[in-house]
Amino acid sequence: MSSFWSAWIIVLTLAFLVCIIWLLRWNMSNYTHIKEGELMDHEFDGIVEINNPLPRWWMILFWITIVWGFVYLALFPGLGNFAGLLGWTSSNQEVLSLEESRAATKANREAGLIVQYDREVDYADETYGPIFAALSARPIEELAQDEEATEIGQRLFLQNCAQCHGSNAMGGKGFPNLTDNDWLYGGSPDAIKHSLIAGRRGAMPAYAGQFSDKQITELANYVLSLSGRKVDPELAAAGKANFVICSACHGQDGKGNYALGAPNLTDNIWLYGGSQETIEETLRHGRNGVMPAWKDILGEDKIHVISAYVYGLSQD
Repeated sequence: MSSFWSAWIIVLTLAFLVCIIWLLRWNMSNYTHIKEGELMDHEFDGIVEINNPLPRWWMILFWITIVWGFVYLALFPGLGNFAGLLGWTSSNQEVLSLEESRAATKANREAGLIVQYDREVDYADETYGPIFAALSARPIEELAQDEEATEIGQRLFLQNCAQCHGSNAMGGKGFPNLTDNDWLYGGSPDAIKHSLIAGRRGAMPAYAGQFSDKQITELANYVLSLSGRKVDPELAAAGKANFVICSACHGQDGKGNYALGAPNLTDNIWLYGGSQETIEETLRHGRNGVMPAWKDILGEDKIHVISAYVYGLSQD
């Protein structure tokens, strides 16, 4: 935080506390000029207010909270860049990888900082680390048959993967359905685990500058015909000639390529939609789907358990 904004926060915070003190002292005085215990000069619904001071115990609590406010700001962060006398912080201030987080934890301890995030990470590692290590030592196929392991994998999936693939793992437009047996990069245990560890980056090129609108319509009709859809036979026949460019990734038979993440065009399963309009849009503008890498976020042991859960979703 810049020095200006740090000073701004300090001034506003302390000014607010001073205003509270002034407001409390003002309410402790008899500013009505009516003696205590006498009736006030206003009433509502037949009820007349008596000029009584605030209860003494109430006033004492107010003063205690104000004093505690100053004590808290002296010990903990709250005044701009001032870290507090205890040097406490709730986090490592930025999103760190697993290795960076551990290095930051070590540096914080050496510097004498009390970091709540580090304590929680240590507690989680000590408590759950051995459990995940034991699970990761077992084959994914075996874990997929273990009800307790799949429940753990499901919870990890809901926390980290459901935002894109849905809580039921059936995906949506642009996000693959993980419950069927249609895979862009392969559905073997190793392939699924590799996708989670390293991530994936799809690259469907745009052909708007290479093909005319008519050629794109022809090509879309041919692509639809590969999955048995009813199309204009003349348009599909004309589009077949240009499919040779697409076959470099999808194969001459249109059945895709796991190595490139090129989808199978013959099974009538569509990631972005299977209408002619949507396919033409894909051909014109391309697609660039991204699956993030989770290795530095979750670690390989947890990824192993999630992989078993995902693998089990598509198995009988």
